[in-house]
Amino acid sequence: MKHYPLLTFLGSGNMAYAIIQGLLKSGYPASQIIACNKSNIVRRQALQAVGINTNFANKEAVKRAEVVVLAVKPQMMAEVCAELADIDFSHKSVISIAAGVSVARLEQLLPTATNIVRSMPNTPSLIGEGMTGLFAKKSVNSTACRFAEELMSAVGKCYWVEQEQQINHIIAITGSSPAYFFHFMEAMQQSAIQMGFSETDARLLVQQAAVGAAKLVEANPNIPLATLRENVTSKGGTTAQALAVFEQKQLAQTVDQAMWAAIHRAEEMEQQL
Repeated sequence: MKHYPLLTFLGSGNMAYAIIQGLLKSGYPASQIIACNKSNIVRRQALQAVGINTNFANKEAVKRAEVVVLAVKPQMMAEVCAELADIDFSHKSVISIAAGVSVARLEQLLPTATNIVRSMPNTPSLIGEGMTGLFAKKSVNSTACRFAEELMSAVGKCYWVEQEQQINHIIAITGSSPAYFFHFMEAMQQSAIQMGFSETDARLLVQQAAVGAAKLVEANPNIPLATLRENVTSKGGTTAQALAVFEQKQLAQTVDQAMWAAIHRAEEMEQQL
C-alpha cells in the first residue's frame, strides 16, 4: 500500500490551493493534508468542504507533518518561520514555493531543517498546466526530492536545476513568462479592436490562435521552433512582412533584455529577504 505522508501547507493562497486540488485529483487522501490560513475564511471553508483539515495553528500543524510546504508570501517567511524555529525538522521534508527565498536563508530560519527543496511554479499550475523549477542540495535525501517532484507534478511538469542560481533563470523563463505572453496577446487584441472587431471577438481570435500555436509546438517536439515559424512564413507574404517589423524593432533583443531584468530582480529579492 502506498504511503501518503502527512502534508502541511503553511499558507493556502491560489498556488497552494491549486496544488492541493491537483493532489486530490491524483488520489492523495484529504485526511493526510493540513492547510493553515489565518486570514482567508472563504478559502478555509472551501478546503474544509473537500475534507482538508484547517483547524490547526501553524506550530501544531508543522509538528504533526512529515512534509511541510512553505506557501506564504516571501516577505512573510521570516515572521512565519520564527514561530517554528524550535521545532525539530531533522525528520521532516520542507518544500518552499516562495520566490526569492534561498535555501541558505531557509536554513537560517529553520536551523534543524536538512531536507529542503526549493520550487518555482508558475500560474498555469492553477489549471494543471504548470511548469515548476526544482532545486535541492546534493545532501537532501532522495525521498524528499521524489516527493517534491510528485507534489508539483500534480499541477503540471517539473524541471530540476543543478545550481540554485538557475532558479532565478527559471523565474524569467517560466515563472514570469505567462505575463509576457498575456502582454503580447493584449497588444494583438487592442490592434484587432482598432480594426473594428468587438473586444469579445478580438479576444476569441487572439486566444485561439495562441492556444493553437502552443498545441502545435507541443504536438511536434522534434521540430525546432524556428522551423515551425518558417512553415507559416511564405516568402514575400503577409507573415514575412509582419516578422520583418518585429526584426526591425529588435524583438529578440528586447525579449532577452526583459528576461535578464527579471533575473536581476530575483537576485535582488534574495538579498533583501
